[in-house]
Amino acid sequence: MQPADASSDPSFSFVEISPSNLRVLRNPVAPGDSPTGSPLLASNTMAFDHTLHPTAMRAKASFAAWGTTAASSQTPSWKRGLDIALIVLSLPLWLPVMIFLAVWVKLASPGPVFFRQERVGFRGKRFMILKFRTMKVNVETQSHERHLEQLIHGNRPMTKLDAAGDPRIIAGGRILRAMGLDELPQIFNVLRGEMSLVGPRPCTPIEFARYQVWQQERVNALPGLTGYWQVNGKNKTTFTEMINMDIFYSRNMSLWLDLTIMARTFNALLAQVKETRTASSTRDRASDGARANESVAGQC
Repeated sequence: MQPADASSDPSFSFVEISPSNLRVLRNPVAPGDSPTGSPLLASNTMAFDHTLHPTAMRAKASFAAWGTTAASSQTPSWKRGLDIALIVLSLPLWLPVMIFLAVWVKLASPGPVFFRQERVGFRGKRFMILKFRTMKVNVETQSHERHLEQLIHGNRPMTKLDAAGDPRIIAGGRILRAMGLDELPQIFNVLRGEMSLVGPRPCTPIEFARYQVWQQERVNALPGLTGYWQVNGKNKTTFTEMINMDIFYSRNMSLWLDLTIMARTFNALLAQVKETRTASSTRDRASDGARANESVAGQC
Protein backbone atom coordinates (compact mmCIF):
# COMPACT_ATOMS: atom_id res chain seq x y z
CA MET A 1 0.00 0.00 0.00
CA GLN A 2 1.28 3.43 -0.92
CA PRO A 3 -0.29 6.43 0.82
CA ALA A 4 -1.01 9.44 -1.35
CA ASP A 5 -0.10 12.98 -0.36
CA ALA A 6 -3.41 14.37 0.83
CA SER A 7 -1.98 17.34 2.71
CA SER A 8 -3.01 19.78 0.01
CA ASP A 9 -6.50 18.33 -0.35
CA PRO A 10 -8.40 17.63 2.88
CA SER A 11 -11.42 16.35 0.96
CA PHE A 12 -10.06 12.80 0.93
CA SER A 13 -8.25 10.90 3.62
CA PHE A 14 -6.04 8.33 1.92
CA VAL A 15 -5.50 6.26 -1.22
CA GLU A 16 -5.17 2.49 -1.27
CA ILE A 17 -3.12 1.07 -4.12
CA SER A 18 -2.85 -2.64 -4.85
CA PRO A 19 -2.81 -4.73 -8.05
CA SER A 20 -6.50 -5.55 -7.71
CA ASN A 21 -7.96 -2.45 -6.12
CA LEU A 22 -7.53 1.31 -6.35
CA ARG A 23 -9.85 3.37 -4.21
CA VAL A 24 -10.05 6.98 -3.09
CA LEU A 25 -11.90 7.21 0.20
CA ARG A 26 -13.52 10.41 1.35
CA ASN A 27 -12.87 11.91 4.76
CA PRO A 28 -15.93 10.85 6.76
CA VAL A 29 -15.65 13.77 9.15
CA ALA A 30 -15.34 16.55 6.59
CA PRO A 31 -18.05 19.21 7.03
CA GLY A 32 -21.17 18.36 5.07
CA ASP A 33 -19.94 14.88 4.10
CA SER A 34 -21.81 11.67 4.75
CA PRO A 35 -20.00 8.88 6.60
CA THR A 36 -20.15 6.53 3.61
CA GLY A 37 -17.84 6.48 0.60
CA SER A 38 -18.72 6.60 -3.07
CA PRO A 39 -19.50 3.47 -5.09
CA LEU A 40 -16.80 2.13 -7.37
CA LEU A 41 -16.95 3.18 -10.98
CA ALA A 42 -16.25 -0.41 -11.99
CA SER A 43 -14.65 -3.49 -10.55
CA ASN A 44 -10.97 -3.07 -9.66
CA THR A 45 -11.13 0.67 -10.23
CA MET A 46 -11.00 3.82 -8.19
CA ALA A 47 -14.06 5.42 -6.63
CA PHE A 48 -14.53 9.17 -6.86
CA ASP A 49 -16.97 11.61 -5.40
CA HIS A 50 -17.71 14.99 -6.91
CA THR A 51 -16.43 16.54 -3.67
CA LEU A 52 -12.99 15.02 -4.24
CA HIS A 53 -11.60 18.26 -5.60
CA PRO A 54 -10.77 21.17 -3.22
CA THR A 55 -12.82 24.32 -2.94
CA ALA A 56 -11.85 27.32 -5.03
CA MET A 57 -9.76 28.91 -2.26
CA ARG A 58 -7.91 25.72 -1.41
CA ALA A 59 -7.38 25.03 -5.10
CA LYS A 60 -5.66 28.37 -5.66
CA ALA A 61 -3.26 27.71 -2.81
CA SER A 62 -2.63 24.17 -3.98
CA PHE A 63 -2.11 25.11 -7.62
CA ALA A 64 0.33 27.86 -6.65
CA ALA A 65 2.61 25.20 -5.21
CA TRP A 66 2.02 22.48 -7.80
CA GLY A 67 5.47 22.83 -9.38
CA THR A 68 7.19 22.10 -6.07
CA THR A 69 5.36 18.94 -5.04
CA ALA A 70 7.46 15.81 -4.98
CA ALA A 71 4.92 13.81 -6.97
CA SER A 72 4.86 16.10 -9.98
CA SER A 73 8.05 18.17 -10.04
CA GLN A 74 9.52 16.21 -12.95
CA THR A 75 9.01 13.18 -15.13
CA PRO A 76 10.65 10.07 -13.62
CA SER A 77 13.65 8.74 -15.53
CA TRP A 78 12.18 5.23 -15.58
CA LYS A 79 9.19 6.51 -17.55
CA ARG A 80 11.30 7.82 -20.43
CA GLY A 81 13.34 4.61 -20.49
CA LEU A 82 10.22 2.46 -20.55
CA ASP A 83 8.71 4.47 -23.41
CA ILE A 84 11.79 4.21 -25.61
CA ALA A 85 12.36 0.52 -24.87
CA LEU A 86 8.79 -0.50 -25.66
CA ILE A 87 8.65 1.58 -28.85
CA VAL A 88 11.91 0.12 -30.17
CA LEU A 89 10.97 -3.47 -29.27
CA SER A 90 7.52 -3.16 -30.86
CA LEU A 91 8.80 -1.49 -34.06
CA PRO A 92 8.11 -4.59 -36.23
CA LEU A 93 4.47 -4.47 -35.08
CA TRP A 94 3.47 -0.81 -35.27
CA LEU A 95 5.47 0.30 -38.32
CA PRO A 96 3.70 -1.97 -40.88
CA VAL A 97 0.33 -1.04 -39.37
CA MET A 98 1.14 2.64 -39.62
CA ILE A 99 2.18 2.30 -43.29
CA PHE A 100 -1.02 0.41 -44.11
CA LEU A 101 -3.21 3.01 -42.38
CA ALA A 102 -1.42 5.86 -44.15
CA VAL A 103 -2.23 4.27 -47.51
CA TRP A 104 -5.82 3.66 -46.42
CA VAL A 105 -6.42 7.27 -45.36
CA LYS A 106 -4.92 8.52 -48.62
CA LEU A 107 -7.20 6.30 -50.71
CA ALA A 108 -10.32 6.86 -48.59
CA SER A 109 -10.36 10.65 -48.75
CA PRO A 110 -8.51 13.40 -50.63
CA GLY A 111 -6.26 15.46 -48.42
CA PRO A 112 -3.29 14.99 -46.09
CA VAL A 113 -2.68 11.69 -44.32
CA PHE A 114 -1.89 13.26 -40.96
CA PHE A 115 -3.85 15.69 -38.84
CA ARG A 116 -1.84 18.16 -36.75
CA GLN A 117 -3.37 20.08 -33.87
CA GLU A 118 -2.02 22.18 -31.01
CA ARG A 119 -2.44 20.56 -27.61
CA VAL A 120 -1.52 21.40 -24.01
CA GLY A 121 1.18 19.11 -22.65
CA PHE A 122 3.33 18.70 -19.55
CA ARG A 123 3.17 21.68 -17.17
CA GLY A 124 1.07 23.60 -19.72
CA LYS A 125 3.65 23.55 -22.53
CA ARG A 126 2.01 23.45 -25.94
CA PHE A 127 2.97 21.10 -28.76
CA MET A 128 1.62 19.83 -32.08
CA ILE A 129 0.01 16.43 -31.82
CA LEU A 130 -0.02 13.97 -34.73
CA LYS A 131 -2.99 11.79 -35.67
CA PHE A 132 -4.19 9.94 -38.74
CA ARG A 133 -6.84 12.13 -40.37
CA THR A 134 -10.26 10.53 -39.88
CA MET A 135 -12.39 13.49 -40.98
CA LYS A 136 -12.95 15.10 -44.32
CA VAL A 137 -10.96 18.19 -45.19
CA ASN A 138 -12.31 21.64 -44.27
CA VAL A 139 -15.28 20.40 -42.21
CA GLU A 140 -16.92 22.63 -39.61
CA THR A 141 -15.70 22.35 -36.00
CA GLN A 142 -18.36 24.39 -34.17
CA SER A 143 -20.42 21.28 -33.38
CA HIS A 144 -17.43 19.67 -31.65
CA GLU A 145 -16.82 22.81 -29.58
CA ARG A 146 -20.49 22.90 -28.51
CA HIS A 147 -20.33 19.21 -27.59
CA LEU A 148 -17.19 19.84 -25.54
CA GLU A 149 -18.87 22.71 -23.71
CA GLN A 150 -21.81 20.46 -22.82
CA LEU A 151 -19.49 17.76 -21.49
CA ILE A 152 -17.56 20.19 -19.28
CA HIS A 153 -20.64 21.77 -17.72
CA GLY A 154 -23.03 18.80 -17.85
CA ASN A 155 -22.90 15.91 -15.41
CA ARG A 156 -23.29 13.19 -18.03
CA PRO A 157 -21.14 10.49 -19.68
CA MET A 158 -18.48 11.74 -22.09
CA THR A 159 -19.82 10.05 -25.20
CA LYS A 160 -18.06 10.94 -28.42
CA LEU A 161 -19.78 13.18 -30.90
CA ASP A 162 -19.54 10.48 -33.58
CA ALA A 163 -21.30 7.93 -31.34
CA ALA A 164 -24.58 8.89 -32.97
CA GLY A 165 -23.06 9.07 -36.44
CA ASP A 166 -21.02 11.89 -37.92
CA PRO A 167 -21.06 12.62 -41.67
CA ARG A 168 -17.72 14.41 -41.34
CA ILE A 169 -15.84 11.14 -40.79
CA ILE A 170 -14.15 9.43 -43.74
CA ALA A 171 -14.78 5.82 -44.75
CA GLY A 172 -13.34 3.53 -42.10
CA GLY A 173 -12.60 6.47 -39.82
CA ARG A 174 -15.06 5.42 -37.14
CA ILE A 175 -13.43 2.04 -36.57
CA LEU A 176 -9.97 3.66 -36.55
CA ARG A 177 -11.13 6.01 -33.82
CA ALA A 178 -12.80 3.23 -31.82
CA MET A 179 -9.61 1.13 -31.89
CA GLY A 180 -7.40 4.11 -31.15
CA LEU A 181 -5.41 3.50 -34.34
CA ASP A 182 -5.79 7.13 -35.39
CA GLU A 183 -3.56 7.96 -32.39
CA LEU A 184 -0.71 5.71 -33.57
CA PRO A 185 1.39 8.55 -35.08
CA GLN A 186 1.71 9.97 -31.56
CA ILE A 187 4.50 7.45 -31.14
CA PHE A 188 6.62 10.18 -32.73
CA ASN A 189 5.38 12.65 -30.11
CA VAL A 190 6.56 10.16 -27.49
CA LEU A 191 9.97 9.83 -29.14
CA ARG A 192 10.27 13.63 -29.11
CA GLY A 193 9.55 13.70 -25.38
CA GLU A 194 6.27 15.59 -25.76
CA MET A 195 4.17 12.62 -24.66
CA SER A 196 4.46 9.27 -22.90
CA LEU A 197 2.86 5.91 -23.62
CA VAL A 198 0.80 6.34 -20.42
CA GLY A 199 -0.70 9.57 -19.17
CA PRO A 200 -3.72 11.88 -19.41
CA ARG A 201 -5.03 12.65 -22.88
CA PRO A 202 -3.72 16.07 -23.98
CA CYS A 203 -6.49 18.66 -24.22
CA THR A 204 -6.77 21.54 -26.68
CA PRO A 205 -5.99 25.13 -25.61
CA ILE A 206 -9.72 25.93 -25.93
CA GLU A 207 -10.58 23.16 -23.49
CA PHE A 208 -7.74 24.09 -21.11
CA ALA A 209 -8.95 27.69 -21.00
CA ARG A 210 -12.27 26.43 -19.62
CA TYR A 211 -10.65 24.48 -16.77
CA GLN A 212 -11.06 25.61 -13.20
CA VAL A 213 -7.80 26.18 -11.33
CA TRP A 214 -7.90 22.84 -9.51
CA GLN A 215 -8.53 20.97 -12.79
CA GLN A 216 -5.29 22.25 -14.30
CA GLU A 217 -3.35 19.90 -12.05
CA ARG A 218 -3.95 17.15 -14.62
CA VAL A 219 -1.08 18.56 -16.72
CA ASN A 220 1.38 17.64 -13.95
CA ALA A 221 1.97 14.42 -15.88
CA LEU A 222 3.15 13.92 -19.44
CA PRO A 223 0.14 13.31 -21.72
CA GLY A 224 -0.15 9.75 -22.99
CA LEU A 225 -1.57 7.48 -25.67
CA THR A 226 -3.40 5.51 -23.00
CA GLY A 227 -4.09 6.29 -19.38
CA TYR A 228 -5.90 5.57 -16.16
CA TRP A 229 -9.11 7.21 -17.39
CA GLN A 230 -9.06 5.27 -20.66
CA VAL A 231 -9.04 1.88 -18.90
CA ASN A 232 -11.54 2.84 -16.19
CA GLY A 233 -14.70 3.76 -18.00
CA LYS A 234 -13.64 6.49 -20.42
CA ASN A 235 -16.81 7.43 -22.37
CA LYS A 236 -18.99 6.15 -19.52
CA THR A 237 -17.55 8.66 -17.04
CA THR A 238 -18.29 12.34 -16.57
CA PHE A 239 -15.85 15.18 -17.22
CA THR A 240 -15.27 15.66 -13.48
CA GLU A 241 -14.53 11.95 -13.02
CA MET A 242 -12.01 12.10 -15.87
CA ILE A 243 -10.24 15.07 -14.31
CA ASN A 244 -10.12 13.34 -10.91
CA MET A 245 -8.66 10.19 -12.48
CA ASP A 246 -5.97 12.18 -14.29
CA ILE A 247 -5.04 14.03 -11.09
CA PHE A 248 -4.93 10.73 -9.22
CA TYR A 249 -2.53 9.37 -11.83
CA SER A 250 -0.28 12.45 -11.70
CA ARG A 251 -0.01 12.11 -7.91
CA ASN A 252 0.51 8.34 -7.84
CA MET A 253 2.58 7.67 -10.95
CA SER A 254 4.66 4.50 -10.72
CA LEU A 255 6.20 1.83 -12.91
CA TRP A 256 3.68 -0.75 -11.65
CA LEU A 257 0.74 1.55 -12.35
CA ASP A 258 1.97 2.24 -15.90
CA LEU A 259 2.43 -1.47 -16.62
CA THR A 260 -1.02 -2.24 -15.21
CA ILE A 261 -2.63 0.42 -17.40
CA MET A 262 -0.84 -0.90 -20.49
CA ALA A 263 -1.98 -4.45 -19.73
CA ARG A 264 -5.60 -3.31 -19.44
CA THR A 265 -5.57 -1.12 -22.56
CA PHE A 266 -6.19 -3.94 -25.04
CA ASN A 267 -9.38 -5.08 -23.28
CA ALA A 268 -10.54 -1.47 -23.02
CA LEU A 269 -10.10 -1.04 -26.78
CA LEU A 270 -12.00 -4.25 -27.50
CA ALA A 271 -14.87 -3.04 -25.35
CA GLN A 272 -14.87 0.28 -27.17
CA VAL A 273 -14.97 -1.42 -30.57
CA LYS A 274 -17.88 -3.57 -29.42
CA GLU A 275 -19.77 -0.47 -28.24
CA THR A 276 -19.14 1.24 -31.57
CA ARG A 277 -20.46 -1.75 -33.54
CA THR A 278 -23.53 -1.99 -31.30
CA ALA A 279 -24.25 1.72 -31.74
CA SER A 280 -23.80 1.40 -35.50
CA SER A 281 -26.24 -1.54 -35.66
CA THR A 282 -28.77 0.40 -33.61
CA ARG A 283 -28.50 3.38 -35.97
CA ASP A 284 -28.93 1.13 -39.00
CA ARG A 285 -32.06 -0.49 -37.57
CA ALA A 286 -33.50 2.90 -36.68
CA SER A 287 -32.74 4.18 -40.19
CA ASP A 288 -34.35 1.12 -41.80
CA GLY A 289 -37.42 1.58 -39.60
CA ALA A 290 -37.73 5.23 -40.54
CA ARG A 291 -37.52 4.41 -44.26
CA ALA A 292 -40.15 1.68 -43.88
CA ASN A 293 -42.51 4.12 -42.13
CA GLU A 294 -41.99 6.66 -44.88
CA SER A 295 -42.79 4.02 -47.49
CA VAL A 296 -46.01 2.99 -45.72
CA ALA A 297 -47.01 6.60 -45.25
CA GLY A 298 -46.46 7.22 -48.95
CA GLN A 299 -48.83 4.38 -49.86
CA CYS A 300 -51.66 5.68 -47.69
